[in-house]
Amino acid sequence: MRLVLCCVMLFVVLPYLLNQVRKPTKWTGRFFAWLMNVSHSSLTDWGLQHVTIAKGCTILDVGCGGGRTVAKLAALAPAGVIYGVDYAAGSVATSVSKNAGLIKAGRVEIEQAAVSRLPFPDDKFDLVTAIETQYYWPDLAADMREILRVLKPGGRLIVIAESYRNGKFDKMQQPVMKLLRAARLSMVEQRELFSTAGYKDVQTFEEPEKGWMCAIGIKGDT
Repeated sequence: MRLVLCCVMLFVVLPYLLNQVRKPTKWTGRFFAWLMNVSHSSLTDWGLQHVTIAKGCTILDVGCGGGRTVAKLAALAPAGVIYGVDYAAGSVATSVSKNAGLIKAGRVEIEQAAVSRLPFPDDKFDLVTAIETQYYWPDLAADMREILRVLKPGGRLIVIAESYRNGKFDKMQQPVMKLLRAARLSMVEQRELFSTAGYKDVQTFEEPEKGWMCAIGIKGDT
């Protein structure tokens, strides 16, 4: 009887927990957003070393999660303005709380929005970051083009991930990412996606021992 009860509980709870990873709700999901802040910090630091961030950059963090990346970007661009968007209410609430002082100072803006329809005009950002979030985008090609739209000519998109095809932990990660309905690309597929979406001078970098990768593309002059 206990085994049956445990199985029933697992059947009920597991889908809920997986959904919280994909889209944290306003209250329960705050724990998952906080956990992402902790677990993604070193990955983020490594990835951001591959882009030059000027002091006055205008930057967008897509899928801003718990807001730690927003705070890091604000420190790297002390004269700039950092925007964060996330489609999950729990992530937005955590990110706002994390960056309350910067928001009050006018240095940071956070809002709930999806990557498929960014609430910004064309040619606004010097840099767009997407860290551990591309897996969940509903239409990779279209969403990459939507980011391209809001980049300034010469602006960059950087995608940073610790789960990707042919990475060090690929076989270990596959079952969980499949349950999360997450899209995972190889480094070759990532380059192809950037190029097909219209980005120029696409580069990819890998930290093979840690199983990290990042891809960078530039918006050409229009």
